[in-house]
Amino acid sequence: MTVTGHWRPGDPVGHRRFAEVGTITLEARGALPDVTVAYETWGTLNAAVDNAVLVLHALTGDSHVAGPAGDGHPTPGWWDGLVGPGRALDTDRWFVVAPNVLGGCQGTTGPSSVAPDGRAWGSRFPFLTVRDQVEAEVRLADALGIGTWASVVGGSMGGMRVVEWAVTHPDRVASALVLASTAAASADQIAWCAPQVAAIRADPAWQGGDYHDQDGPGPVTGLGIARRIAHATYRSADELDARFGRRAQGDEQPLGGGGRYAVESYLDHHAGKLARRFDPGSYLVLTEAMSSHDVGRGRGGLDAALARVRADVVVAAVDSDRLYPPRLSQRLSAALPGAPAVRTVHSDYGHDGFLIETHQVGALAREVLGRQAVRHQA
Repeated sequence: MTVTGHWRPGDPVGHRRFAEVGTITLEARGALPDVTVAYETWGTLNAAVDNAVLVLHALTGDSHVAGPAGDGHPTPGWWDGLVGPGRALDTDRWFVVAPNVLGGCQGTTGPSSVAPDGRAWGSRFPFLTVRDQVEAEVRLADALGIGTWASVVGGSMGGMRVVEWAVTHPDRVASALVLASTAAASADQIAWCAPQVAAIRADPAWQGGDYHDQDGPGPVTGLGIARRIAHATYRSADELDARFGRRAQGDEQPLGGGGRYAVESYLDHHAGKLARRFDPGSYLVLTEAMSSHDVGRGRGGLDAALARVRADVVVAAVDSDRLYPPRLSQRLSAALPGAPAVRTVHSDYGHDGFLIETHQVGALAREVLGRQAVRHQA
């Protein structure tokens, strides 16, 4: 049996819960039956059902937003500093819900999941769009009895879903925080995604996507190359230069000696980490969904689509982000009702600043939720 980083039934559940949300008719074509959504929660849903906050993860995230690593959770919470009593997403006040995205590999239905015929979906798993992923999250909200989210929060791919939520379901989103994201994938982002997808498909172990029921490690070499490409775009050039420069890795000799530069070793490290906790098929499906993102598709364009938003929206860009540059946040914000000013997260780290600069991001979350709390008291 192939060993990749996906969660399997029978593995430790950890803090996951599961919702069976039925068949989802897909935007592009076909339907996906028997969908399961894995999610985690923190805090308590109040009697008025008006204190729920939806947190949406980025490409290689999952539902484990907060908490330590342990059985069922190979890594600590990816926004651990933001969720908990007294934190920006104060679980004494708010009921925080974080699902694993549709197409993912940590409990929600994806390519590594078992299809109705008892085999892994593999190559048969359908093409998904961001709208399909939001539909799965709508079904989860319905299962939890949540009619309107007090806020929907996310960055990068998660921010794409925040925007789609606010446009598709304007009556179900009271406020939103969109971090380091966009209303539509740019040609530059699609261009960076293309070689990542190609690297996975070119791995001989890919086997057309049907590797899950085979012996061996699966297409982890291709996944590692994809991660190296992606991770270089997640950090800023200045940060990489300052941190690594042209230094060799330890005593290795990169000049004709078969060794590596320190920055190469850094990318190798992140490639290996991802292979231990993620499924290559999910990486491909989610990457292609990100490239498909266009909130204006079929709605008369971006301006017409974003005019539908009723939520109190805060849009924030990371000033050193070269993958989701601030101009994309400005384009998004300018088309929203009231054209709210774009907030800036100052960071040397590039796109990853939305994950790293928790103090600044936390201040934005407190602001958005603070306004919601005032409205509830009025």
